[in-house]
Amino acid sequence: MKILVVGNGGREHAVIKAIKKNKTVEKIWALAGNGGIAADAECVAIDGKNIKAVADFAAENGVDFAVVTPDDPLVLGAVDELEGRGVKCFGPRKNAAIIEGSKVFAKNLMKKYGIPTAAYETFSDYDAALAYVKSAPLPAVVKADGLALGKGVVVAETREAAIAAVDSIMKDRIFGESGAKVVIEEFLTGPEVSVLAFTDGKCIKPMVSSMDHKRARDNDEGPNTGGMGTIAPNPFYTKEIAAVCMEKIFLPTVAAMNEEGRTFKGCLYFGLMLTEDGPKVIEYNCRFGDPETQVVLPLLESDLLEIMLAVADGRLAETEVKFSSDSACCVVLASAGYPLQYETGFEIALPALKENEYVFIAGAKRKDGRLVTSGGRVLGATARAKDLATAVKNAYALSGRIAFENAYKRGDIGARALAALKEKN
Repeated sequence: MKILVVGNGGREHAVIKAIKKNKTVEKIWALAGNGGIAADAECVAIDGKNIKAVADFAAENGVDFAVVTPDDPLVLGAVDELEGRGVKCFGPRKNAAIIEGSKVFAKNLMKKYGIPTAAYETFSDYDAALAYVKSAPLPAVVKADGLALGKGVVVAETREAAIAAVDSIMKDRIFGESGAKVVIEEFLTGPEVSVLAFTDGKCIKPMVSSMDHKRARDNDEGPNTGGMGTIAPNPFYTKEIAAVCMEKIFLPTVAAMNEEGRTFKGCLYFGLMLTEDGPKVIEYNCRFGDPETQVVLPLLESDLLEIMLAVADGRLAETEVKFSSDSACCVVLASAGYPLQYETGFEIALPALKENEYVFIAGAKRKDGRLVTSGGRVLGATARAKDLATAVKNAYALSGRIAFENAYKRGDIGARALAALKEKN
């Protein structure tokens, strides 16, 4: 089979490495890919957001199956465009991708269908939003309605911070048109859990749970990033909680999207908060999480391509989705200063990998035959082991064998999960 993967990050690198295991794959293209992905697929310099160019390439090169993973192309309708050219796809169509493309839509969907989430108000008028945050309970969570590279959420501890968040999102438009509307939510407390799930619109099969570490610095301090590391499985996500989530969140969400005429087929991401009142949805994503994918897929024992084809064909119910009982940890190596200002262009020295070690490249390019940094999050060092403590130790050991100038990483990925496990035992 000839496969096309749209995207250029560490998530796509993990997806491509997993797809390559299928013996029927003869060719993989990545649009646009990156310098590290180039070792596993042919990279073509076409921006995934240029959905017409993506579809033209697929049609001209006889692509059998396309995997669209980033949020922007999905929300723009890449799957619709590709399917319109006769190319089978993994990923939701535009009318279903709105579940991530508009937080206002997602919140209203949950309210309408009784899916547990934080109390909220939505605003398209700046003055009304400003008046509301001046008296809203604190902390307040202010979210840009549209896509914002995972950074469009501000947890405002003070009144001044809440007002500044509304100003920057709605008035200064730091996220462009994504800030035309805002959602202002109550602040929930409890452990956070990420659950990715395969669904063909009829059946839903969750993947192993994970825990992301969003803040730039240790102890969950500093600005929000796209994610500084992950572990899987998440020790807070018990079998009992998983059963509640299936009954009250996962199945109702799939049913709600069907009821709205927006059948979702692809990977549906549930960002959950385990509150004292039970699990609640913080956010939906219409695709694989990044960097959650970098710990979830190394634990997948079934064939990823077979699952994706089953999702596209509507036969997920009869397809095996099996995960290892092992644990995994991903430590992100970023450029110092990320997510604000940072320098790039530094050569990356990669080590030989041992068994159950993975390096997923996110922000790097090839220059004069060398791999050099080209983004904020440069790569993810992932290790899989029988237990979480060993996976964390091995991921950090691997990250220590990788070198580039200006490298930065958090030192506490997995610490909260390990403390929870210790408390359990």
